[in-house]
Amino acid sequence: MLARAWAVLAAAFLALSVYAAEPEEAFEGHDYTRVNAPRPVATGDKIEVLEFFWYRCPHCYQLEPGLQGWLKTLPKDAQIRRMPAVFREDWLPGAKLYHTLAQMGLVDRLHAKVFHAYHAEKLNLNDPAVLGTWIAGQAVDRKKFESIYNSFTTQSLANQGGQLAFAYDLRGVPAFIVDGKYHTSVSMTRSEKRLFEVLDQLIAKARAERGNSKKAAK
Repeated sequence: MLARAWAVLAAAFLALSVYAAEPEEAFEGHDYTRVNAPRPVATGDKIEVLEFFWYRCPHCYQLEPGLQGWLKTLPKDAQIRRMPAVFREDWLPGAKLYHTLAQMGLVDRLHAKVFHAYHAEKLNLNDPAVLGTWIAGQAVDRKKFESIYNSFTTQSLANQGGQLAFAYDLRGVPAFIVDGKYHTSVSMTRSEKRLFEVLDQLIAKARAERGNSKKAAK
């Protein structure tokens, strides 16, 4: 009889532990908000996770390691899309830097290193001379890099960061827009851990809504 009682208590404790481990449901108006004017995504059939950042933002720098870890768990039907925000003119150099790296296929190799250069090494990569020296030190063709960096295409891509941030009515970074519909950030969730829980839930929410849309279309 005693053994049975202990077994019941153990089962109850295990159930409570599993329940406690479940992330709290994302609360609209607190953990995230709906975008007033949802926008089409650039990821096609995949759920878009649009990240707005600024290389010189200390909060973006702090978030980056955790974000990289979370991206390894991203479902196959979701895709990250990074977008350097531009709220002021002095944000443009960093945006141009990112888009140059993207066009050269160097984001995976150098994205984290750019953050490190700005924040840990205290390098002013907004200065073209400093940037050129640094990029050459990363075994990148400096002339090719500078040609792309100074191109009209790169300037246009950088300007998109300002246009999109304005369209989504953002006030700061880092910020995330899921599938063009939902906005969340660390300032809303209050912790990195909670941010990633909310992003997971918003991806699931977007997935369900996409499924319902397909059914409605049939």
